[in-house]
Amino acid sequence: MYDVIIIGGAAAALTAAIYSSRRAMKTLIIAKSIGGQAAMTDVIENYPGFLSVGGIPLMNKMLKQATKSGAEINFEEVNSIDEISKKNEKSIFNVKTTAGSKYKTKTVILAYGKTPRTLDVPGEGKFGAKGVSYCVTCDGPLFNGKNVAVVGGGNSALEGAEYLSKICPKVYLVHRRDAFRGFEYLVKEVKSRKNIEILYNSAVKEIKGGNSVQSIVVEDFAKGGTKEILVSGVFVEIGSVTKTEFIKQLVKLDQIGQVITNNYAETFYPDSEKIRPGIFAAGDLTQTPFKQIVVSAGEGCIVADWVSKKKK
Repeated sequence: MYDVIIIGGAAAALTAAIYSSRRAMKTLIIAKSIGGQAAMTDVIENYPGFLSVGGIPLMNKMLKQATKSGAEINFEEVNSIDEISKKNEKSIFNVKTTAGSKYKTKTVILAYGKTPRTLDVPGEGKFGAKGVSYCVTCDGPLFNGKNVAVVGGGNSALEGAEYLSKICPKVYLVHRRDAFRGFEYLVKEVKSRKNIEILYNSAVKEIKGGNSVQSIVVEDFAKGGTKEILVSGVFVEIGSVTKTEFIKQLVKLDQIGQVITNNYAETFYPDSEKIRPGIFAAGDLTQTPFKQIVVSAGEGCIVADWVSKKKK
């Protein structure tokens, strides 16, 4: 029996594990891997305390700190959570994994983040952290003075292109439709930037390079044919996938599948404003609008401290 089981292996989960373990709660981390989206970032320059640090080294430091504090970790994928009984009016949860393991806990913390949608084109995986990025905010400054491409048509793509246009001589914005889906003021701003070239009705078909990205092959749906464009970076901003199908019967979700929480990282029963005891959530999995490592770490601290306080 664990006091806390934390599902996830990145900033929110590992920070929660550090604090829950230090509060003398028996803690288990269950994660497919360590790092989450941070592991796809080669250089991070906006995490406090580090002028520059790799995503994987930063996450490994958090893991080492969590295990040193007493947390256990098992590398598995959770596929179900069941409320199996109540003891003294408090829930006990059974957490199951795809490997067939079963773990009992008094508290579940959901902190497994979101998964960026990928292009699924040749070269994308090869050049991960070598020119291909899924976060303009994280990696944009690394491409100062270089030509880049942004793929997408929503607000994140528009905001990314607008930001990059300030530090890059040329930005190609590749969108598979003939109109954008983002806010009108962002569309106007992007169209006003002379160094942003918009490629409508187009899609990236291949990412090419040597040791890093050197070009993209773009298909034009309207005119037909393809062309190769020289760029040093490709920012994929086509949204993220929130894998919450297996918890939708337990907690309240918003329209895009994010877990709804209050200021104390508490969740709610589905279709209700009633707090769901025993299940908490933190980080990118929740409706927080700021998907940054430091925000996730802060929420991990909040959830563990609140769980500790409620346990007393």
